Amino acid sequence: MTLNSIGLDTEKTKELAQDLNQLLANFQLYYQNLRGIHWNIRGRAFFDLHVKFEELYTDANLKVDEVAERILTLGATPLHTFDDYTKAAKVPVGKNVSKDNVAVQLIVDSLTELLKIERQILDKSDEANDEGTNAMMSDFITEQEKTVWMMKAWLGETV
Repeated sequence: MTLNSIGLDTEKTKELAQDLNQLLANFQLYYQNLRGIHWNIRGRAFFDLHVKFEELYTDANLKVDEVAERILTLGATPLHTFDDYTKAAKVPVGKNVSKDNVAVQLIVDSLTELLKIERQILDKSDEANDEGTNAMMSDFITEQEKTVWMMKAWLGETV
């Protein structure tokens, strides 16, 4: 086993960086969806949702940077073109979404996909003894689970 300069197995970090790039691509699409629904939301819930969507896209933008920097820390190159993002992403694309319930459902569906990827990365980072990636995924998962719960509550549903 060959260790890199931060003490992690180079083969395992290579795999983790690939998975993190998939997460990065999905976060970029999620971020863009949030921008779109922030701009296009209509209806009686406009004032509340407009502010909430801005809060969410600001947070997503920070997470994009964190993920990209983690990829660099692991010795790889983060994806950085929209072509790469659209090829790697599984998050649904929301186009011209202006109805409140459709916008909130788009967030739930997007976070559900992100959580799947993050849980896979969490398992792999645990196996690789990569506490940095592990902690990041744990924090993301905890926060996003709460957001899913809140969005589902807004929709009148349970988790």
